[in-house]
Amino acid sequence: MKIKICGITLIEDAQLCVEHGVDAIGFIFYSKSKRYVSPEDAKNIVASLPIFTHKIGVFVNEDVAEVNRIAKQVGLSGVQLHGNETVEYISQITHPVVKSFGVDESFDFSLIEAYKDCTILLDVKDTEQHGGTGNSFDWELIPEDIRSRVIIAGGVSPNNIVEIHEKINPYGVDLSSSVEVSPGIKNSKKIIDVLKIINKIKQQEYDKRTD
Repeated sequence: MKIKICGITLIEDAQLCVEHGVDAIGFIFYSKSKRYVSPEDAKNIVASLPIFTHKIGVFVNEDVAEVNRIAKQVGLSGVQLHGNETVEYISQITHPVVKSFGVDESFDFSLIEAYKDCTILLDVKDTEQHGGTGNSFDWELIPEDIRSRVIIAGGVSPNNIVEIHEKINPYGVDLSSSVEVSPGIKNSKKIIDVLKIINKIKQQEYDKRTD
């Protein structure tokens, strides 16, 4: 199970995440977000990180050309789209794409089938903040045949990450507000705690494969 820490705004937070084994770092380029970071600041953070750490930029209904420009400028590994982006829109993106879908009890999971070339992220449905709310949806709604291929976001925290692994075992989890002191400022203890849990889970999975 992979882990991404999103809403990074400070070099020291990014480096702490990498030091303790995070798989991906997320930067919010949605100007209305409380965790917004400028492309210039994000570029400086990216330059301080190991090449094998994924650097993901989060956008919401942004112009395609602007997404591609920022991705190249900052040195992103991929982009995460949290708006109403279509398959046609995504076909014009020059970097790998994570497509987010807001889930509630009425969500039609068949909509995901059209996004074959994307990694899928499932978050709680929210049309105002577009993520980072700290709220979760009912993970049991996720069809069993796609659970191993999706990333879960929304309300993921050190308190429930073991439950998510045991009940859903998704491809990855995405955390933000649950490991913060304030929006965009991370809590080092919470980050270390959650990464210890993830690393223990990874070790257990490795041990099972090698038995």
